[in-house]
Amino acid sequence: MSKQKTYYSQFLLLLVVLILCFFINLSLGSVSIPLKSIFGSLFGSLENNTWEIIIIDYRLPKAITAILVGSGLGISGLLMQTLFRNPLAGPFVLGISSGASLGVALVILGSGLFGGLLTTVLISKWSIVIASSLGSFLVLMAVIAVSSKVRDTMAILIIGLMFGSITAAVVSVLSYFSSAEQLQQYIFWGFGSLSNLSWQDLLIFFGIYTIGIILSIASIKGLNSLLLGDNYAKSLGLNLKQNRLILILATSLIAGTITAFAGPIAFIGLAIPHLTRQIFKTSNHKILLPAVFLFGAIVMLICDSIAQIPGSDYTLPINAITALIGAPVVIWLLVRQRKMIF
Repeated sequence: MSKQKTYYSQFLLLLVVLILCFFINLSLGSVSIPLKSIFGSLFGSLENNTWEIIIIDYRLPKAITAILVGSGLGISGLLMQTLFRNPLAGPFVLGISSGASLGVALVILGSGLFGGLLTTVLISKWSIVIASSLGSFLVLMAVIAVSSKVRDTMAILIIGLMFGSITAAVVSVLSYFSSAEQLQQYIFWGFGSLSNLSWQDLLIFFGIYTIGIILSIASIKGLNSLLLGDNYAKSLGLNLKQNRLILILATSLIAGTITAFAGPIAFIGLAIPHLTRQIFKTSNHKILLPAVFLFGAIVMLICDSIAQIPGSDYTLPINAITALIGAPVVIWLLVRQRKMIF
């Protein structure tokens, strides 16, 4: 009973921190806006129309995107680490990010190889989103086809890595025949960004994200069973093949959509589940899943706030911030705990 109370207090604390980080994120940027004006814009009317446009049309969608990206990558990483029982597994271990990168490379870098067949007219925000989604989807279909033929879970992990190697090789070939401007555009996409989504984009993003989250929640019992080994899971009546497909589909929907709309954001999916386990000291996914959701959202909001460089017109690549800020924290926690809870 005391342990449950501890979990409740931890969740309450995380929720308060999340709300605090959310409003701080809204107030920071090239234009500093007081928290009082933030509340006025969200829950009433603001006399300063410029501030209201900045908050409603730019900062609020960006903050919501940060919450969705952080929580989604964290949950995807948790699902993959449990499925493969490998602490180094992440949301992009199945080659989903590589497939998305290949799709985007074909759009941005393809004209260099095909002699102008793909022109800059075709390169727009939605063409990049569609290309990224198609790339992720094709890799997903390939992984699902392979997983139906292969019984060993670790074999699927290796096959996913091989898909990543193949797509990386194709991207390298495309890069070789591309111009400096095309390479620069592709590199900037690879940095990741939370600020390119409109409310319409966010609605589509949220719809696909929600399907993935529902599948994840439905798999909690199966995830707990997998921790004890395949034979034990079978003895509990778990359909391993079906459960594996659901986990792969949930991860692909969440991680693929995030990559399509925000770019290939690294580190969060790998580190957040470990960070959560070190603090909550449990392997129960009924506790871990919501905790990872909150932790991922908080860390992403903090990283985005730092990336804005408050008071400056510059915005740092979000990928660089997630690694620079998060990796030392995880290293410190692991050294302090002296062992990994998994």
